[in-house]
Amino acid sequence: MTPDQIWQAIDAQRARLCDLLTDLGDDQWRRPSLCAGWTVRDVAAHLTLQQLGPGAVLGRLGQWRGSLDRTTAHVARRRATALTTEQLIAGIRATIGSRRHIFGVTYRETLCDILVHSQDIAIPLGRHLDLPAGAAAVAADRTLSMRWPPPLPAAKKMAGLRLTATDISWSAGHGPTVRGPMAALLLVCCGRTAVLPQLSGDGVAELTTRLAPQTAAGRQ
Repeated sequence: MTPDQIWQAIDAQRARLCDLLTDLGDDQWRRPSLCAGWTVRDVAAHLTLQQLGPGAVLGRLGQWRGSLDRTTAHVARRRATALTTEQLIAGIRATIGSRRHIFGVTYRETLCDILVHSQDIAIPLGRHLDLPAGAAAVAADRTLSMRWPPPLPAAKKMAGLRLTATDISWSAGHGPTVRGPMAALLLVCCGRTAVLPQLSGDGVAELTTRLAPQTAAGRQ
């Protein structure tokens, strides 16, 4: 995918997620997401913070909680509390059409964030939200090859396994096979064990064992 196509995929997923969020009741906003310790509301709040410039990123250091994970969670929860539901949805919708991304990362991380976090919200609510296979493949390639930001703990656990998509021509790695829809492979690379039942192959048992101690990726 070209950069323009990636941004179009980001915009489309943002729009789909906003439509889903608009349809949720108060109780659903308080439900746990696939991110361990994060509610649906926390994840939505996090997705309003995808365009921080250098000053804002440095400002987050003033809220440091000992690690990037804890700091990110702290900032998201503060924003989730400070903004109304309507403001959170409007905040995500306002990013549609923009080509800005957080200082220090690339637009590929922005793609990973919206694809994975939209499913973090939809799946535990029993809602279907399209996740295009082509975009998921780009995000999975980035997740598995990332050196900065540091790779996700779950992505490291894909080493020694052969991931193969069943709905698109995509594969990665070597070893026992883990086969499934591209969207599920992206999510499992990010530690989302809820999609393990969608996978098959002689590597699934090993992957399940590797991911067993965690319920979501170490970094949100």
